[in-house]
Amino acid sequence: MILDEATSALDLVTEAGILATIDHLAKERTIIMITHRITQALRADKIFVLENGTIVASGNHTELLKKEGVYATLWQQMNTGNSNSIEITSV
Repeated sequence: MILDEATSALDLVTEAGILATIDHLAKERTIIMITHRITQALRADKIFVLENGTIVASGNHTELLKKEGVYATLWQQMNTGNSNSIEITSV
């Protein structure tokens, strides 16, 4: 299943319901989720970080934070309230 910004236009309550369903479905199949929301990427087993259309990093959340690259920068900016738009694709 491929989901491209599947919850981008949803309110938080509806989004939570959709994500719970996705989590349930992920137990039985592979799901590719394309998202700009780093909090959604957190749930992935493998995250691919794209910058200008090129994969610049991959790994799980912990691995990407240790690499101190684009993903770690986005995570830090999100947690300080200074988020810039960086494309993140999670698988």
